[in-house]
Amino acid sequence: MKVIIDTNGFMIPVQFGVDIFEELKRLGFDEFFVPEAVVFEIEKLIKRERGSDRTAAKVARSMMDRCEHITPATGPADDVILRLAKEMGAAVLTNDIGLKRRLAEEGIQTISLRQKNKLDFV
Repeated sequence: MKVIIDTNGFMIPVQFGVDIFEELKRLGFDEFFVPEAVVFEIEKLIKRERGSDRTAAKVARSMMDRCEHITPATGPADDVILRLAKEMGAAVLTNDIGLKRRLAEEGIQTISLRQKNKLDFV
């Protein structure tokens, strides 16, 4: 099964100590995707943030190597993720409340952090 990982999904390992790839495998996912819009957001965080947020963004950048990059995709990351999820029939890993609402309205399967220690379907 396919899953697209949002920017804040990549931040989960540093912020909460959860191995997102192991958790996604546990849920049955075996294809991981990252849109270039998310790559751009993470690079922007590395330049702009300080402290633990910057560290989380750097770890996120290193984890993106385990994903297939999707290009080209223009526009805000949330719009790109929504469009790609529909086109690919993929689920989305995100903790973004607004994006989760939009995904639910479109009937797209969403995975999110639960109890601060595991991933689960919303």
